[in-house]
Amino acid sequence: MKKVLLPLFLAGMTLGIYSCRETTEEKTQDALEAIGEDIEENTEKAAQEIEEAAEEAGREIKQGADRLEQEIDEEIHEDEVQ
Repeated sequence: MKKVLLPLFLAGMTLGIYSCRETTEEKTQDALEAIGEDIEENTEKAAQEIEEAAEEAGREIKQGADRLEQEIDEEIHEDEVQ
């Protein structure tokens, strides 16, 4: 009886472990793909936000330069009038 039950038990354990291994590999692969997609998506979002911030900084610099130029022109005109 032991000779029959032991090989059946070992065969069942082997199949169970092998099935779990395949499932684990598939889940790991799916998780890695999801992580890769998340990284790509977040990288694109970060690049977009950096681009928007750079554009905003450029606009603010231009506005500051325009105000400074205007103030300099006003000072020059005040000096000419006096």
